[in-house]
Amino acid sequence: MTALEDTALHGAATVALPLDKAFTFFTESFGTWWPAVYHIGRTGMADAIVEPRIGGRWHERGTDGSECDWGRVVAWEPPNRLVVTWQINGYWQYDPDLERAGEIEVRFTATGPGQTSVTLEHRHLDRLVAAEALRDAIVEQGGGWSAVLARFAKTAEAQA
Repeated sequence: MTALEDTALHGAATVALPLDKAFTFFTESFGTWWPAVYHIGRTGMADAIVEPRIGGRWHERGTDGSECDWGRVVAWEPPNRLVVTWQINGYWQYDPDLERAGEIEVRFTATGPGQTSVTLEHRHLDRLVAAEALRDAIVEQGGGWSAVLARFAKTAEAQA
């Protein structure tokens, strides 16, 4: 058993959008709210994309037009659920080996008229190479997944 076995990172936010619009904005406008400083490509990030289907890529496009994978879509259940593999190791490099991939599950739940709860679980960290460094960077340097989801909610509400 590793130090990270059975460890998961979590995040949550509430967005002032109906369920279907929250899911659509999260997935179709991913690059408008994802922090551009959180990229692994060699150049600055111009866009971040989630392809809307099982097997679709989750990736970034660099300012030079290059593309860098982050993982694949393994569950696509609009407007309630999205699961992607996390194939970024603790050295902030893409790892194509699915045996060393984590997962991120995002759930969308209507909590009232025009309001949606978004919860995120980043699991299977123990599979990643140098996972402790990645976990520490997400939690300590970036404010964790709740900070990223708060940015999503703020951007979505401003563009609604």
